[in-house]
Amino acid sequence: MTTQIFQASTLYGVATLAAALDSGCFAPADRRVLLVCNNAATPETTPPLDEMPGFERLRDRFDDVLSYNETIHPFHPGGWLPRVDDMPLWQRYFRHEWQLGDEPVELAVESIQVNPSLALTQIFTGAPVTVYADGLMSYGPTRNKIDPLVGTRVDRLLHLDLVPGLEPLLLTEFGVPAEIVPSPAFPKVLAELASTGDELPAIEEPALLLGQYLSALDILTPDEEEALHVRMLRGAVRLGHTRVVFKPHPTAPARYARTLEEEAERLGADLTVLDTPVLAEVLYQRMRPALVVGCFSTALLTAATLYGLPVARVGTGTLLERLAPYENSNRVPVTVVDALLPELGDRAAVTEGRRGMEVVELGELVRAVGFAMQPKILPRLRAEVEGFLARHLDPATLRYFKRRRLTVLGLPGGVPAQLAFIPRNATVRRVARRARGLRRTARG
Repeated sequence: MTTQIFQASTLYGVATLAAALDSGCFAPADRRVLLVCNNAATPETTPPLDEMPGFERLRDRFDDVLSYNETIHPFHPGGWLPRVDDMPLWQRYFRHEWQLGDEPVELAVESIQVNPSLALTQIFTGAPVTVYADGLMSYGPTRNKIDPLVGTRVDRLLHLDLVPGLEPLLLTEFGVPAEIVPSPAFPKVLAELASTGDELPAIEEPALLLGQYLSALDILTPDEEEALHVRMLRGAVRLGHTRVVFKPHPTAPARYARTLEEEAERLGADLTVLDTPVLAEVLYQRMRPALVVGCFSTALLTAATLYGLPVARVGTGTLLERLAPYENSNRVPVTVVDALLPELGDRAAVTEGRRGMEVVELGELVRAVGFAMQPKILPRLRAEVEGFLARHLDPATLRYFKRRRLTVLGLPGGVPAQLAFIPRNATVRRVARRARGLRRTARG
């Protein structure tokens, strides 16, 4: 008897798994268990994915649906990792609670570098692991060093082909091969969800604005995020779209919608704010948007690549500056969207559906950014990155890097060697702090 355990925290992730199962990406098993993880800050007030509209359409791929939150209560899935000495006890407990007996277990997890995936792979010592990626982060490097006892057990990285021709960096330090979930399978699975959400408004070909709740990630302030949504609305209206639909993030505050409603009234636009938690891809099928606008949401690439919809980005330049530390795992998704998709203010590019970089150059850029983010994890890329920066570094590509980072790593584009002592010189730093203090005093 073999049991496959599929860990998921989003409906998008379950849809990805369903597409992989329908495509034969997993070997037959005696039992398939969907392990639902609610990673919200306060899971008690946030519905888990198995209570979202449309889940029942995906349910039949699995023999059982279990709650990880209930199993480890009162611990939080995102913050709990048992002590090494307690791992065997927890495996025994999980096997009892999930009726696994002593049978072999295979794991399919998301985001293996953090909990709950990391906890599961360490508790089920020796179990083979498939990592599946449900977004753009698969194109970036592994965000933390993973114990080789875990990393060497990963057989493959399953991912959607959101940017055809672009190879993922995730887990390449362990030589993990990337395997694409066949592209036709994913829209086919999502078509099963298209009839859900009967309460959705019947709107044809609107401009669809995607909210991401970036202030919750401390990337933007709430006021800046409101302003970002207003920019989306104004840009869509300037392009001639009078019917606009705003899909807020499920946990975003209601005031974001109110601000947009006030602006829409001022602009004379017909704005609809969705209050139903539904995948953006369901809206693509139900509404066939004339334009999809977002910041760096994965849904922008599913719209462009899988549904052939016009897309536009907004705010990525600000995020490239703001993301901190440099190794922030959102950096590669922002880079991919910024380099590939047209900016909302560029009417000609949006109208003509122009793409930015060619995939080959985008791949070089992503590997360079990935190395700058995690040089200790990807040291083998140094020579390639040095060559790329020497050939291509200009104002257009420099936006994806920080001079200080390039200097610390000794890469082309950093501060010249004869000036490199300045950031480390205590006297220079002290004088700079005093100058900044005097400047603030003078302004006050």
